[in-house]
Amino acid sequence: MNDYGQIDPAAAATARVRDPITLEIVRGALRATQSEMEALIERTAMSPFIREKKDFYAALFDGEGRLIVGSNLPIFGDAIGPIIEHYPRATMREGDIYWYNDCYASHGAVSHSPDQVFACPVFCGGEIVAFAQSWAHFNDIGGMRAGSLSPECEEIFQEGIIVPPVLIARDGHFNDELFRVFVRNSRFPAMVQGDTRASIAAIRLGERRLVELFARFGIAPMRQAFDQLVARTRAVVRQRFRALIPPGEYRCADAIDSDGQGHGPVTLRYRLSVSEDLIELDTGDSDDQVPGPVNFLMSPSVPAAVFASYLLGETAEHLINAGAEQLLDRVHLRDGSVLHPRFPRPLGLRGITLMRHMAVCLGLIATATQGEAMAAHSAYVIWYLRTKGDDGEPSLMSDGIGVGYGARPFADGNDAVYLVAQENYPAEFVESIYPVRLRRYAINPDSGGPGRWRGGCGIIREFELLAPEAVISVRIDGIEHPPWGVKGGKAGGAGRCVINPGRAGERVVAPISDGTMIRRGDVVRIETGGGGGYGHPFDREPERVLADVRAGFVGAARAERDYGVILGSDFDVDIAATARCRKRRPPVGLFHRGRYRDALD
Repeated sequence: MNDYGQIDPAAAATARVRDPITLEIVRGALRATQSEMEALIERTAMSPFIREKKDFYAALFDGEGRLIVGSNLPIFGDAIGPIIEHYPRATMREGDIYWYNDCYASHGAVSHSPDQVFACPVFCGGEIVAFAQSWAHFNDIGGMRAGSLSPECEEIFQEGIIVPPVLIARDGHFNDELFRVFVRNSRFPAMVQGDTRASIAAIRLGERRLVELFARFGIAPMRQAFDQLVARTRAVVRQRFRALIPPGEYRCADAIDSDGQGHGPVTLRYRLSVSEDLIELDTGDSDDQVPGPVNFLMSPSVPAAVFASYLLGETAEHLINAGAEQLLDRVHLRDGSVLHPRFPRPLGLRGITLMRHMAVCLGLIATATQGEAMAAHSAYVIWYLRTKGDDGEPSLMSDGIGVGYGARPFADGNDAVYLVAQENYPAEFVESIYPVRLRRYAINPDSGGPGRWRGGCGIIREFELLAPEAVISVRIDGIEHPPWGVKGGKAGGAGRCVINPGRAGERVVAPISDGTMIRRGDVVRIETGGGGGYGHPFDREPERVLADVRAGFVGAARAERDYGVILGSDFDVDIAATARCRKRRPPVGLFHRGRYRDALD
């Protein structure tokens, strides 16, 4: 066997996947390979957004480009198809590496330009048997602003260099000339180079592990195992979906506050049709594309991935793969809509729309089940701090901050969740790398929507600038249209960005904005929103409310106003007063939208 997987075909033919136990060994080996690839990226990449925020993932595909093991992050579409479209399988060779970040040319396989896809074919016995792929969010790829993402962008060209599917390595030889063009477009070239090395090392590792598996079990048995794993996932998600969602037609809508350029709200309107023969999702009534970068070039497989992640969320024995993508028989995306924009509309802040898309899918489940689904969540917050050192060299802190997720029919929502990996930058890391001092890092009280089960709370992060001056960019949604609650649960609280809170010159920054100047000694406070609540707040046990007050999740005044729980002077529950207060129980509906009351009615 050589580095690219030459094996003895006769030896391979003698191996067989004969039983379910062996199939589970293959499944476990595939998942372990994916985890090993991702650990390699995490430990060797240079961008903080990759190393600390875990904004990356690895995936494995069969020889036809069908996803075998992927991520439960419902953003991506067919990652290998755009490569095969430009480079037919018959032209591929051992040692080749393919690369792209072109959102439109990949039909939404990636959905904003900082996301870089690298993939390599895996050969065994002289034929392509699989593909290994990595994806990571690069810190800066050029464009009008450092970080390549700004609400000011009016076309995708302003969001950084666009790389169509290209051959970056041929027969194992790297194309340095092509890569130098990419590096030259970044304000942080060393970081781009390091992230690329990490991404390529990951797919080479995946290639080696796949070759070992094919050598152990044989080409034909491994292909059979791939087929079985895909079929198993498909059967499970469709069975669970039909058990949960009765036949019928269900509608749901949700809205983004703004596109950052004065246009909004931007509403997503979905119709889910379920019959004995067909499961269909129609998004065609959603609003038109907008000038600002909240457009989301959504692959048709993304909605199925959202539902599948929900249905498989409590299990580990089934892989997220092409079987999950086959849950929906039809997905309609209207050309020119905010979910299927036309080139060259900007896409950089598509994360806001992705989060609303996920909420609408949850709303469809809640509608179909009369509320037996989790409440809506906030959109994770992104902000940039752009500075220059004493030597004139630029510095960029790109920070994603966690939010609260919706309460569930059986438990409170998760607090402080960041979509990709549920992690925030550690204080020690921030202060050692960037010219800031972290003054406060805490739960944002009263941000979780009140309910029998409380919505998850957001975060407060407060920074003091140590550099002479800086420019900040902010992306916060869900202020005018907060995350809705279910079955009497109330909407989650909103986030905001404040400069110098409680001091002279205090000012609130526009929630989606760029170009705000701050100077040494200024304090930036980011407060993120929470998730919606589930069930009537008066049904929450007073002891739970008291525990929330003592832990800083709920304020004493809100305990009385929202939960009807009266606290005495000893900071304990006044049982008699609470009973009297709760007799005045306000009526509730299926959804509670706060300021946006009619979207789900």
